[in-house]
Amino acid sequence: MERERIKVKRTSIKARPELAETVYTGLYQSGTAQFLLVSVLKSLLDSISSFAITSLIISSKQFTVRFTQSYLMTRQSSYFVELNGFPCGFLVKRRRMGPELASVEMGDSTPVGETKIRRSYLSPDKFLTSPAPGVNILPDVLNHSAEHFTNRNAIGWRDVIKIHKEIKTITKIVGGKEVVEEKVWEFYELSDYKYWTFKQFLEEVIFISNGLAELGLTKEHKFNLYSSTKPAWQVFANACGRQAITFATAYDSLGAEGLEHSINEPDVVGLFTNSNLLNTVASVIDKTPTLKYVIYDGEADKPALQKIEESRSDVRVLSYDELRQIGVENPHPVVKADPEDVVCIMYTSGSTGKPKGVLITHNNLISSITGVQRMMAEFSSNGIDSVLAYLPLAHILEFIVELTAISMGNLLGYGSVKTLTDASVRNCQGDLGAFKPSIMVGVPAVWELIRKGILAKVHAGGKIKERVFSGALALKKSGLPFIGNVMDAVVFKQVREQTGGRLRFVLSGGASLSKETQEFLSNALVMVLQGYGLTESCGVCAFLPPKFMQYGSVGAPLPSVEVKLVDVPDAGYFSTNKPHPQGEVWIRGPSVTKGYFKREDVTKESITDDGWFKTGDIAQWNPDGTISIIDRKKNLVKLSGGEYIALEKLESIYRSSSLVNNVCVHADSSANRPMAIVLPHEKNLAVLCQETGLGGGKEFSQLCVDEEVRALILKDMNTVGKKAGFKPLEMLQCVILTDIEWTPANGCLTAAQKLNRRAILQRYDEELKFTRKSDVCSSPTSGLILPAKPQSE
Repeated sequence: MERERIKVKRTSIKARPELAETVYTGLYQSGTAQFLLVSVLKSLLDSISSFAITSLIISSKQFTVRFTQSYLMTRQSSYFVELNGFPCGFLVKRRRMGPELASVEMGDSTPVGETKIRRSYLSPDKFLTSPAPGVNILPDVLNHSAEHFTNRNAIGWRDVIKIHKEIKTITKIVGGKEVVEEKVWEFYELSDYKYWTFKQFLEEVIFISNGLAELGLTKEHKFNLYSSTKPAWQVFANACGRQAITFATAYDSLGAEGLEHSINEPDVVGLFTNSNLLNTVASVIDKTPTLKYVIYDGEADKPALQKIEESRSDVRVLSYDELRQIGVENPHPVVKADPEDVVCIMYTSGSTGKPKGVLITHNNLISSITGVQRMMAEFSSNGIDSVLAYLPLAHILEFIVELTAISMGNLLGYGSVKTLTDASVRNCQGDLGAFKPSIMVGVPAVWELIRKGILAKVHAGGKIKERVFSGALALKKSGLPFIGNVMDAVVFKQVREQTGGRLRFVLSGGASLSKETQEFLSNALVMVLQGYGLTESCGVCAFLPPKFMQYGSVGAPLPSVEVKLVDVPDAGYFSTNKPHPQGEVWIRGPSVTKGYFKREDVTKESITDDGWFKTGDIAQWNPDGTISIIDRKKNLVKLSGGEYIALEKLESIYRSSSLVNNVCVHADSSANRPMAIVLPHEKNLAVLCQETGLGGGKEFSQLCVDEEVRALILKDMNTVGKKAGFKPLEMLQCVILTDIEWTPANGCLTAAQKLNRRAILQRYDEELKFTRKSDVCSSPTSGLILPAKPQSE
């Protein structure tokens, strides 16, 4: 039999050591071709002593493997690997001189009570503050991209064709009696994606910028963005930047009180909002004396417009199209801001007191974008990525991700949590299927829901399908050569198609993601990378590159910050702890805020005289120079025995139980173990009860007060905790179940979808008091069942 001829094409060969071994090892371990190809490639590369490859193509009749260097800046480090045009991973070049560290220690001496300062392995000698020459303020980002990617698609969105209303009946327990209620569910029918090129995007920004200037808004004024995530939000943010107008942010989930605060504190003159939010604007219009202009998009509610006009005759209300037309007819010059000018007052979604306005300068913004872009350059595909945009733009993470995508010439596709999947729309594909993103950013709650949704579908397929799926997952986790690709093609392909089938990786941020969920999705769906940041760090200050891939770490510091850990003696977190130095995370650098708007007291508490921001997060350095977050300092609780437990750490693990939708862990100094308030996963609980005969066919609200159900959920959660290596004092002693969904509207979640711990504890205060007095719960050997009153609204 004639041996098949294999052709090898090389381009841009340069003198470099060690790559031959790297290419061979990476090819073998990633399982991207057959053993025959590996042996031929090894023979070829062994004959060459030292070189580097910009592009390498190996082809035969059956396959073509392409290695493309994936750097955008100066460092050669990794290669994007494709088999027959299908993305199948990254090949990372390693140094021969020992393992590379994700962060570099600065200075010779170690200060007392803190670790050495660490900086990014990508740029230890200096901070990176600009992604390209001449890009120093917000308007420069879009100007640069419009010049270099002029006719490339930049922004995509979908129009609402029709809203379908469906009536469903639900049974609730109110006052101990069953009450049947009808609930109206809305499902959207959407158009295909429509696009602006970078040139059109810039033109739109210029027209709105002209319109704002024509209205009389200047550098001395403040503007407010009270809107959902959509192209118009970015248009107004960039338009404000072109006129050096500072804009403040407000989550579209804010009620009247929060909106009033975000308008009055910065003395806002103009506001952009959505037509469905005009009623909320109308409710505060007579309490916001500085507000003179309200601009809205969509079809306006006439009663809301009338209320605004009747309450404040001095307020001018315009539609987006009207303002745009004003800008078309009245051109204005650009007002260039200074890099140290405040571009944005970004209000946090904190759970204590009124939201704090974080001052974000142009330099903060550009430095943060630069750090993220430089890190992304380490594993760029050298192609155009498609980024799905659906998180709140009032959250700094989404804002920075979108600006980074714009700066790199990538495509942004706007979606909504309500329309992501096919099940949440009618007569069209969901946003994931229609847009087919290659990059997706989300918070842990999103990834937990996806994981539980995958498992629920597998479970519904029967025992055989469950066993096949579990076996495939175990095989892929083993890391055996070629097995991963086989499992992807045979078992996990359908899972990946549900997200469009093109995902290269996803980024999780906003809170801690459990190792179990990260590992599950990284094998069943796509590589999940964790990041870490705060509003005060202008989004991302640490990010996990694939070359340091691991579960539970938030990665390496960005090249725009430096990090150190400071001792927290009361909780036992010391910089001298072995093998992991631990302490509170302090950060400093050009992307870190200088303080809070009109809050000098909080600024002095949070930022040292030499510029270190005290994050309040507890972390540890790992041996490879990456960092892992342990918990929030304020969420460390001392138990009756004197030991500390970390509430957020426990919640991130217990939330991964398939029976849990959300959980708030609680403990105080009188308890020897924690308890939890749990919102069960309604669908998964119903399936389990049906299979086991538990609950006697009761409705969800009734199951939440069923003692056997509570015992089952508690047992499952503690099993999850035990598997994660929890100590006995971290295991739950008892649970309180609730059937009421936690949302920003009822105060149980912040606008950023994080637990509002104080509000939850107040809401369930009676149950907690009963629990504290209960002999059943206080006994460490109890059955861990306690009665709790039904929750209803």
